[in-house]
Amino acid sequence: MANLRVNLAGIESPNPFWLASAPPTNSGYQVQRAFEAGWGGAVWKTLGDPILNVSSRFAAVSINGQKVAGFNNIELITDRPLEVNLKEIYETKKRFPNHAIIASLMVEPKQEKWQEIVKKVENAGIDGLELNFGCPHGMAERGMGSASGQVPELVEKQTYWVKEAANTPVIVKLTPNITDITVTAEAAARGGADAISMINTINSLAGVDLDTWNTIPHVAGKGAHGGYCGPAVKPIALHMVGECARNSRINIPISGIGGISNWQNAVEFMLMGATGVQVCTAAMHHGFRIVEDMIEGLTNYLDEKGISSAMDLVGKSVPKYSNWGDLDLNYNIVARINNDVCINCNKCHIACEDTSHQCIDMLKDGSGNSILKVREEDCVGCNLCSIVCPVDGAIDMVEIPSELPPMTWNERQAALGAATCSVDIVNK
Repeated sequence: MANLRVNLAGIESPNPFWLASAPPTNSGYQVQRAFEAGWGGAVWKTLGDPILNVSSRFAAVSINGQKVAGFNNIELITDRPLEVNLKEIYETKKRFPNHAIIASLMVEPKQEKWQEIVKKVENAGIDGLELNFGCPHGMAERGMGSASGQVPELVEKQTYWVKEAANTPVIVKLTPNITDITVTAEAAARGGADAISMINTINSLAGVDLDTWNTIPHVAGKGAHGGYCGPAVKPIALHMVGECARNSRINIPISGIGGISNWQNAVEFMLMGATGVQVCTAAMHHGFRIVEDMIEGLTNYLDEKGISSAMDLVGKSVPKYSNWGDLDLNYNIVARINNDVCINCNKCHIACEDTSHQCIDMLKDGSGNSILKVREEDCVGCNLCSIVCPVDGAIDMVEIPSELPPMTWNERQAALGAATCSVDIVNK
């Protein structure tokens, strides 16, 4: 059986599945229940000066019957006294010494504030620190959270302050509400961070009630932007993890966060460079016992692949993730329709005819039955027909061998530049 243990910047846990800093990790009772269910670690709900939260706080986006495809919240950091949290952290770590407990922290951008809270939480026996530079609402308006996380100089400086005082590994949690997350990731690395975690939630408004015209959620008729998470943000998070993993100026471990709902998602994040993953929305939707399926699924996957350790997955797809200019312009795929499986719903034809390249014809076979056929010479391999098709196996995307050698856009431009130079020399 494969070994699921992971080591993130010196923090050991029995498996790569951690609960993210959020409502599920608000108390010792919850974290202990989670560890009993099988979670390998937990990032305690963010500690700082306790605040007052509002009611109501959550909203969800459902798509075509899928509940909680996206999740929005306007909840802030802990509303419980620091001493109470520290007591429960100590008790939980004593009861579960082999599980990872990370303290998420957020205070004003002042050196003495950071170093004071670091000493207090480390005395409670935590395994690491996570600096919350990502919360996009409420705390940001007070100069903390993403207000700090959007300024590389502040990320670097505050990370450095924490590292001066810390004896445990320091993880910097990054905001996605920025043009290029690698800039702040590099700043965290320069500040001495042992690891980074990403992504925190995305600025959002879940919706507007068409009867009352109130925002969703609202507090006494008024709303505010919140943080967006859940399955809908997974592609954004996966991209940002990949960008940081392939950046040689960052070169520190990554804890992956963002829409992870099952073991397959976790494997994707690990292949793209994450040493482990953090989960929130899926646990809130389905409860702590979802980790049982995650553990079983990952174990079976590794065994089937003949991989002995979950750590062997980390970063294996990163070399495959590149820039558009490095893609082969002479690589070709085309769509092929299997009419024995096709149910003639015509969704592929409609999608191609209206919004793509008009290369799927509606024909009759020898028996007069309606069939669909792709004109392969006009197909650009966009994948749209296979995406909208409701039947597995009805449309295959097939590679067509090219008579031309591989050629990237960068190589093409370089060749054109060399040819232009040659012409200029001849003309002179």
